[in-house]
Amino acid sequence: MTGDQPGAPQTRPGLIASLVDRFGHLVRELSKFATVGGLAFLVDFALFNYLASVRHFPPVTAKTISTVIAATMAFLGNRFWTWRHRQRSNPAREYGLFFFFNAVGLGIAVACLAISHYGLGRLWPGVFQTPLADNIASFIVGTGLGTLFRFWSYRRFVFVEAGTPPVPGTSHDRDPGA
Repeated sequence: MTGDQPGAPQTRPGLIASLVDRFGHLVRELSKFATVGGLAFLVDFALFNYLASVRHFPPVTAKTISTVIAATMAFLGNRFWTWRHRQRSNPAREYGLFFFFNAVGLGIAVACLAISHYGLGRLWPGVFQTPLADNIASFIVGTGLGTLFRFWSYRRFVFVEAGTPPVPGTSHDRDPGA
């Protein structure tokens, strides 16, 4: 029995083609988002460590400054590359929402850093009040959680498919929140 007969199980190439048809656009968007985010992450990481270690800014101040600069780069990359295929709405609206959701993402990263540095650091200062601990809390835990939130919120609220009809057979037909 082959996957071409009615009622027969779908063959692996047919299953893969079906998955690519259904989720390929999402994988492409996620790949571009990750590339833009990776570059912004490098800027954020380098600037944070420069400000905190060389310029001796307090960790939360250094993180706030580095994130705002990296977010500006990320907005440009996401608007003009990741989601360039989506219809542009009001640029001021996009920019405002982008930075609002980035502020929430920043809040997630700063909260992780503050909990680690000031909360857990009171209990174990030699462990949690170190540059390594600050980097792990901020960039691994905080950025990881913030990135998940930002991808969802940018795709859902900032770079929307305004005026673009859903493609038949995609998840948009069944789940308006996708």
